[in-house]
Amino acid sequence: MDRNQLQRQVALKRSSLFEQQFLDSQQFVQLEDLEDDANPNFVEEIVTLFYKDSARLFQKIEQTMQSRSIDFGKLDDYMHQFKGSSSSIGAIKVKNECSQFKEFCSAGNAEGCFWAFQRVKQEHHTLRIQLESYFQLRKQAGLVRRV
Repeated sequence: MDRNQLQRQVALKRSSLFEQQFLDSQQFVQLEDLEDDANPNFVEEIVTLFYKDSARLFQKIEQTMQSRSIDFGKLDDYMHQFKGSSSSIGAIKVKNECSQFKEFCSAGNAEGCFWAFQRVKQEHHTLRIQLESYFQLRKQAGLVRRV
């Protein structure tokens, strides 16, 4: 496949991420605008940090949910952090599932929290696959520099 075809694929993949509501176009474009010659992989680096931080927060949430007496305030705080991180990269579906989880926390509904957390993790995983594919296409098309 030639470079122009790859660049078209990158553009189509990016558009599909917005159209399918995986990403908020305004937020993601703002991140992309921060890429320059000094930081050509800025967005990918931010997303990588998001996923590293997510793993830490997921572990804290799981530990809290396994407690004999669930501290819903603590759960809500952890999910609030995660929701903020999700918003910062424009992860719409993930953010929406975080809101659902927080509603169950407010209601003190442990079972609701459990099922909402499963949906949060599923949307998080699906987004990761989509973004990995997007970043791989960008590399193939020569739209980022390899470090």
